[in-house]
Amino acid sequence: MVSQRINSRADSSEPEAGRVALRAANAIPEERILDAAYQLLLTIGMQRITMADIARRAGVSRATLYRRWGGVREVLGTLTTRVWTELAESAFPSADAAGAAPAPQAAHGRAHVVDGVARLVAAIRVHPLLRKIIELDPDFLTPYLLKRRGANTNHQLAMLEAGLQAGIADGSIRPGDPALLARAVLLTAWSFTLTGPVFVDAPEGTGEAVGRLDDELRLLLDRYLAPEAPSASCAPSAPQAPSAPLTEGGTEQ
Repeated sequence: MVSQRINSRADSSEPEAGRVALRAANAIPEERILDAAYQLLLTIGMQRITMADIARRAGVSRATLYRRWGGVREVLGTLTTRVWTELAESAFPSADAAGAAPAPQAAHGRAHVVDGVARLVAAIRVHPLLRKIIELDPDFLTPYLLKRRGANTNHQLAMLEAGLQAGIADGSIRPGDPALLARAVLLTAWSFTLTGPVFVDAPEGTGEAVGRLDDELRLLLDRYLAPEAPSASCAPSAPQAPSAPLTEGGTEQ
C-alpha cells in the first residue's frame, strides 16, 4: 500500500513538474529582457548586440530568448515598438482610461489631434533610443521608411484615425477619409521628427529653432485639418438696395 501511494504520487507529479518548468520559463517578464536590450543598445549600439549579450544582461538563458524571438533584430523591433507605443499613448491621453479625467481637448477633435502629434514628435525626436539609432544605426530605420509599415506605425495610424473621426464628428475637422488623413498627418510628423533638426541646424533635436519649427508644425496641421471656409464665389452676396423706378424717358424719378 505504501509503495502504491508513493508510485501514484510519483506518476502524477511528472506531468505537473513539466508544467511547473514550462511556467517557470514563460514566467520571466518580457520587460526584464527588453530593459536589458535597451541598456545594451544605449551602451554599444544595435550592430554589436548579440543574443548572448542580452541573455547575460537579463540573467536568462539564450534558449529562453530564442523561444520568444528569432534573433537580435526581432528583440530590438519589440523594444522599439514598446517605446514608441508608450510615447504615443502619453501624447494622446485617453479619456476612457480608468481613473483618468477626460482629456481637455476631447470636445475639440482638431486640437486633440494637432496637440497630440506635436507632443509625440517632440518626445520621439529627443528620446535616447532614437538619438542612438540615428547616431550609430540609421539603417535600422530604412525598411520602415521605404519598404513596409511596422507594428508601431499601424498603432499610430489607428490612434490618429480615431482622433480624426472624433474631429470630423464634432465639426472641427473637415470631412474626409480618416484613414487617408491619418497617413498624410503621420508622414508630415515623420519629416518633422527625423529631418526637421537637420533643416534648422539642431542635430540633437533641441533648442529655440526646433521649438519654432514645432510651432509651424502645429499651424500646418491645424490649417490642413480645419473645415474649409466658403470661397468668395460661393459666399452669399450682400443685399442690394432696391433701384429707383425709371420714368418713360429712361431717367430715374
